[in-house]
Amino acid sequence: MELNLANGDKTVSVSDAVFDRPFNQTLVHQIVTAYLAGGRSGTKGQKNRAAVRGGGKKPWRQKGTGRARAGTIRSPIWSGGGVTFAAVPRDYSQKVNRKMYRAGMRSIVSELVRQDRLTIVGDLGLTSRSTKGLLKALNDQKCAPRGVLVVSEVDENIGYSANNIVGLDVVGVKALDPVVLVGADRVMMTEEALQALEGWLA
Repeated sequence: MELNLANGDKTVSVSDAVFDRPFNQTLVHQIVTAYLAGGRSGTKGQKNRAAVRGGGKKPWRQKGTGRARAGTIRSPIWSGGGVTFAAVPRDYSQKVNRKMYRAGMRSIVSELVRQDRLTIVGDLGLTSRSTKGLLKALNDQKCAPRGVLVVSEVDENIGYSANNIVGLDVVGVKALDPVVLVGADRVMMTEEALQALEGWLA
């Protein structure tokens, strides 16, 4: 299939196997959920009665004191004791096969093309750190500086130039994830990034 550049100068040929796939909502939901779950720290932790320091000695004898029997001062019903159902660090990550992940990414980019949310831009030509230079380059490409700009690799020039542009996020192809693509109203992609993405998902 052919995709037009934002300025209309030319068209770019892309693979139908990557950019013209049917939308698989179940698969997309699975990879998005797995990606978000993988970002959870899972570091919450509490101490149960075995982990709390102290309490090794029985506080008083079993019978004859008139008090309720007790085996340790670190029981959960004692002040300073352990937690009854203590939380432990856990791993929230979900396993997603590489084949499934790539199929889900192909489904997402294909849907972006169908919804006209994917814009292809030419070479931005940034040779220095310049917010004005990046804005001018995007304006020359007839693109509003909003959404996600996908480049082949985020170098210092484009990274620093985009810092002061509110509403514009710059992402490299290697750092691209399903959450970024699904949540973006507009995805702008350079020709080099397009070729790199196609090579990765092919």
